[in-house]
Amino acid sequence: MKDFDHLMSVWQAQPKKEPLSVDEVLKQVKSGVRGLTNRIYWAIVTMIATIAGAFIIMFFMAFKSPATTIGILIIVLTMVMYLSMILRHYHILKKHDLTQNPSAYLGSLKEYQRNRSKVVGWFYYIYILLLSAGLGLYFVEVLENAPLYFKLITYGSTFLWFMFTTFYIKPRMIKNEEEKLNLMIDRLERLQGQFD
Repeated sequence: MKDFDHLMSVWQAQPKKEPLSVDEVLKQVKSGVRGLTNRIYWAIVTMIATIAGAFIIMFFMAFKSPATTIGILIIVLTMVMYLSMILRHYHILKKHDLTQNPSAYLGSLKEYQRNRSKVVGWFYYIYILLLSAGLGLYFVEVLENAPLYFKLITYGSTFLWFMFTTFYIKPRMIKNEEEKLNLMIDRLERLQGQFD
């Protein structure tokens, strides 16, 4: 019985959650979403520049082997698929104005989070596979006259880079973004709970 009384006193002594300031929450959420959209925006700009560069290489460089052109085409199509995905995510985040309809905005953030976690999981592996196939075909002609050790270094370093990004960078990047989204969604839900 003493343990129960002690537990009750500890539980009752817990500090109450103070009501959230509407202005502060809106400012924090806007700042968080702005950070996400800025990062996506620069990813879009970078991807467009990379696609343009790949097109220039594909159309203005004379390759002897059709495998090289097919490899570059696979790389370009893969990047276009990725670009369309991040454009969609960018539009989801920019679709609603937080100050006009917070409930709809909360819904759009949840939709973005669901969509992002579902798509990023399987799409990333397809993206890496297609990029690897495209680079493999591209390197056939480009490294045709290179010594064996240089070919091994090139293929090995490309393989290691893909493994590093897949198993080290990707999980940390996704976890970081998920934490930020969860924090924003939690703040908006707590704020919404104050007015219900």
